[in-house]
Amino acid sequence: MPKNPPRYVRNMSGYGANAPDPQWPGGAKVAVQFVLNYEEGGENCILHGDEASEAFLSDIAGAAMWKGQRHWNMESIYEYGARAGFWRLHRLFTGADIPVTIYGVATALARSPEQVAAMQDAGWEIASHGLKWVEHKDMPEDEERAAIAEAVRLHEEVTGERPYGWYTGRCSANTVRLVAEEGGFDYVSDTYDDDLPYWLEVGDHDQLIIPYTLEANDMRFATAPGYITGEQFFTYLKDAFDVLYAEGTESTPKMMNIGLHCRLIGRPGKLAGLKKFIEYIKRFDDVWTPRRIDIAKHWAATHPHQRKEKPSEMSKDAFVEKFGGIFEHSSWVAERAWALELGPAHDSWIGVHSVLCRAFRSASEAEKSAVLIAHPDLAGKLAQAKRLTAESTSEQASAGLDALTDEERATFEALNTQYTEKFGFPFIIAVKDNTKETILAAFHARLEHSRDDEFKTACQQVERIAWHRLQDMDF
Repeated sequence: MPKNPPRYVRNMSGYGANAPDPQWPGGAKVAVQFVLNYEEGGENCILHGDEASEAFLSDIAGAAMWKGQRHWNMESIYEYGARAGFWRLHRLFTGADIPVTIYGVATALARSPEQVAAMQDAGWEIASHGLKWVEHKDMPEDEERAAIAEAVRLHEEVTGERPYGWYTGRCSANTVRLVAEEGGFDYVSDTYDDDLPYWLEVGDHDQLIIPYTLEANDMRFATAPGYITGEQFFTYLKDAFDVLYAEGTESTPKMMNIGLHCRLIGRPGKLAGLKKFIEYIKRFDDVWTPRRIDIAKHWAATHPHQRKEKPSEMSKDAFVEKFGGIFEHSSWVAERAWALELGPAHDSWIGVHSVLCRAFRSASEAEKSAVLIAHPDLAGKLAQAKRLTAESTSEQASAGLDALTDEERATFEALNTQYTEKFGFPFIIAVKDNTKETILAAFHARLEHSRDDEFKTACQQVERIAWHRLQDMDF
């Protein structure tokens, strides 16, 4: 067995089929959260010490970076966001009495004191959007760590308070970890992987993640495929809201993120769709429109993180100790399962069942036969002598096999003998799926099988028994 088996760090499971109830304030069916990205003055520009002009998220079709040159048109589009778009959005949201979260690029905030004062006067949250609105994907780790620290320092210098939320946007593979390691953020939003907040363990730090969105986002006015009219934006937002509101009514409430940019949605024709959407959700009494920091504080209070031992992070010895008895007297199944590519998807009883079964299914026929033979007879001599494993004892008792009459016991013993003589291994069935009557019926039916068919059936029943045993365990 390899000393360092492969581990897959991506989490494809999340909350799965059983998302927690967020218990939004006031019993809200959905939390609709508006983010306004303030990037104007923090974008790529040779005036900012960058090598080239900006080319991302503007109304210039096919924009490209101009190396060593100012791009006057691009600069003026960003300036529109600060000079006009911001104030149009400020009037809209303050008029609707909806607080927003600002994703503020630190250098952009430093160049916009009037806008910062207006944000603060409105009671808006100003989260950090990094030091500069530039790509981080190729940034060395030490350089990005230093940029995060400088973003926090400058943010506090400009606003009077450090940021408690973070979103880089144009991030690297290291960003979330580095921000979590900084240790002062109530939430990080550089993910798009869920409809609810969740906790991420980064070393000894438990970091709350509030996922963001790139689809319910006005950036699609500047990308293809995208929105052309404000009405299209309204229609998409309304459809998303209606689905989430229905889910919140019928099952579990969720969170709806809406991403906005001053230079994009701040244009009159685009803003019309946003205005229409705000008017639409205002008709509902059970909708919460918080800042992201409000969501973070609510989630931390309502769903505080609790660390649990994760199968994918267990040592080999710990994994085998915990799961070695799932396949009857066959700890080698757990040993081989541990050596597979485990990850967050296997940190549940279903996930562990998957890898145990994979290890069992890939075994030789002789090895599988040994697992079958390791199982006791149903209501046999081992049971009478109380020498079954704890799991088998509980399972047989669940179907009343521990309280048979003399006649019933004689019937089981005769069937056990007949079955074992024919197939060479004990009769195996997931007792928890059955009663005495259905077990007896299965005995008679399966005695008619060929050896190959019955071997396959017995192996399937071994896996089903493992399913029940894992389901009963504490994860």
